[in-house]
Parts: sequence; C-alpha cells; structure tokens
Amino acid sequence: MSSTAPPERPNCMACRHFYVTYEPALPYGCRALGFKSAQYPAITVFASSGMHCQLFARKPTSQPRS
Repeated sequence: MSSTAPPERPNCMACRHFYVTYEPALPYGCRALGFKSAQYPAITVFASSGMHCQLFARKPTSQPRS
C-alpha cells in the first residue's frame, strides 16, 4: 500500500466524483471510475480489488457568504 492511500475507506459523500443517479436499483455512481452501484462506490471498489479507492478527491470547501 502506498503512503498516499487513505488509512481507511474514503467517504464517498465527500468525493468530487460521487453522484446520485436517481435510479432505484443503482442509486450511487462514480464519475472517475464510470460505474453505478447499489452501494457506495468505495465499498464496491474495495470488495472487487481489495484496495481503497485510489481516485478519491475531496470536494472543495465553499467559502462562507458574507
């Protein structure tokens, strides 16, 4: 495992590639990996590869409005 990999599963809700598909059977998607899933994409990636998601990119934080 590389030193840049997160120590635990990334939070898909905080990833810029995560989206909600609004399809009841496959409600979650990952734009970076190009798939839809019934589970959060990070869970699917770990189940199929044994590695945590390598394409996780934290969403930028918005500045408070004044």
